Amino acid sequence: MVDAHLRCAVPASVYDEWLSHLRLVHAEGTRLVVSAPDSVRAWVAQRFARTLRAAAQEALGPDATVELVAPGDAGALAHGTPERPDAPPLNPKYAFEHFVIGDSNRLAHAAALSVAETPGHSYNPLFIYGPPGVGKTHLLHSIAAYVLAYGAGLTVRYTTVEEFTNAFLAALHGGDIDAFKLRFRRVDVLLIDDIQFLEAKVKTEEEFFHTFNALYETGSQIVVTSDRLPRDLDALHERLRERFEAGLVTDIGPPDLQVRLAVLRKRAQYDDIRLEDPDVVLDLIAQRITTNIRALEGALVRVVAYASLIGRTADPALAGDVLDRLYPPGPGAPTDALLRGGTVSVPQVQALVAEAFSLTTADLLGADRSARVVWPRQLAMYLAREHTGATYPALGRAFGNRNHTTVINACQRVGERIAADAEAADTVRTLTDRLGARSPDRDA
Repeated sequence: MVDAHLRCAVPASVYDEWLSHLRLVHAEGTRLVVSAPDSVRAWVAQRFARTLRAAAQEALGPDATVELVAPGDAGALAHGTPERPDAPPLNPKYAFEHFVIGDSNRLAHAAALSVAETPGHSYNPLFIYGPPGVGKTHLLHSIAAYVLAYGAGLTVRYTTVEEFTNAFLAALHGGDIDAFKLRFRRVDVLLIDDIQFLEAKVKTEEEFFHTFNALYETGSQIVVTSDRLPRDLDALHERLRERFEAGLVTDIGPPDLQVRLAVLRKRAQYDDIRLEDPDVVLDLIAQRITTNIRALEGALVRVVAYASLIGRTADPALAGDVLDRLYPPGPGAPTDALLRGGTVSVPQVQALVAEAFSLTTADLLGADRSARVVWPRQLAMYLAREHTGATYPALGRAFGNRNHTTVINACQRVGERIAADAEAADTVRTLTDRLGARSPDRDA
């Protein structure tokens, strides 16, 4: 009966993927015990707890409750001795195979993977620091998922400092401190997110210090994330900062353009997102959101959601409208999008190419489609795309209000030509060198 209500509450595809694996293992009055496999349990608990409870209440009445457990815990819970499931609340999207590697995160990723493969042997502790939204939590979840899948029974606990603090205070007030210690000290891998929030929590910091020592002495792996270096956590006791610094300290920086684009492509593929001119839409988002992966993915979700709400296609024009409202260009940026992406400007590129081919800038921007103009125009678009960071729509406007697809085609044709034509490749190298010589930094 509950299953019937559940099927009606969610789309069939959602039920098949996440909820069809649930099994009722015990029913006592209005109390239901439901088991779920490790692969989906945490996600079901995070996203569908309210849905499960509502379905149970529709079937059994307003007092109905649902306890979600691992298959191995089902027997104990059925006999009235409930225990907290030991699996960490993992996000299935946060796995190593979904982590996009770039120059800003390569070392942190390699260290996290090494720790996951040989916990307690590679780098212990591992301290990962960086600004919000760059992938620290993703790496923690990836380590947990890897160890659970391939660790031959090793136990893992992922938690945030906030959850650790709340559990500690509840144990103090409830007189159950021994159970708390067992919960956090009898694990093979402990993953702690946002350690900076431990500052100014004297009692909790003391407890974490002893937890850290107990785990370290038994060879258990410890991984910690923070928004700052250990030495910059001024409000933490020196003895704890020293323990963090005794292991490997590695940073994650803001993602570069290629990483941002790869993240967006993975998210669109994972969520089966349909876009019109996806390369252009994703490029627009990646150019606008530069420091935070969560904000980057959030911008994509907002574009798609807005398109769905107003019944339009998620095309470049709509994406530009959404981005302009939610993520306006920073102070000093041109209102017609980014026409400068570093030390080279689009007008500089146009002037250089026009000079090299004995043309005028007006020729490049005009409608002339003769061979003497088309190749230089395409070449100028290609160089501007490579060296300014301007988006395709912005370049289209900068080259005589052309469509962005014209710019995309031009860049593709130049790429194909220089791959097959040594003379064309030499021309690109020569112009690139001259662009470097003409940049404002060189002129200063």
